[in-house]
Amino acid sequence: MRLLIISDTHQPRRARDLPAQVWEEVDRADVVIHAGDWCDLDSLVSLQARAERVIGVYGNNDGPELRERLPEVARADLGDLRFAVVHETGAAQGRERRCAKRFPDVDVLVFGHSHIPWDTHTDTGLRLLNPGSPTDRRRQPHHTYMTAEIEAGRLDLRLHRVETGH
Repeated sequence: MRLLIISDTHQPRRARDLPAQVWEEVDRADVVIHAGDWCDLDSLVSLQARAERVIGVYGNNDGPELRERLPEVARADLGDLRFAVVHETGAAQGRERRCAKRFPDVDVLVFGHSHIPWDTHTDTGLRLLNPGSPTDRRRQPHHTYMTAEIEAGRLDLRLHRVETGH
């Protein structure tokens, strides 16, 4: 099973559309996970029309139209792994401890908000992933997203940078 993991696309404020490189990943993915801050209902509709499956949540910049269609927390079993998706997890300091307590029944937690790529494990084995943003890098050196393959309960993850001009 192939995943595309994105967050904080901020359309159309930061970008009119996803980069072509990301759309190519949408076409290859079995599941697209979006951890919030879409900002525009059209971005959700476009992704749902093109992706095989979308698991998404709303973020702090998402208005009533998106909040009506998306949950604050999404959960899904993908392959042999239990996923949860949420936009905000709070400050980086203490994140692992807080998330392990809040999501004790999950193998992988995908989150967004900070625009900072993140891949850590808690003491309980929970894996925390933030793909950064493919459209709004803020203070990061690159726009980023993640892809992953799930096979036999193993998550093989890769962080990608969006190539300029792609």
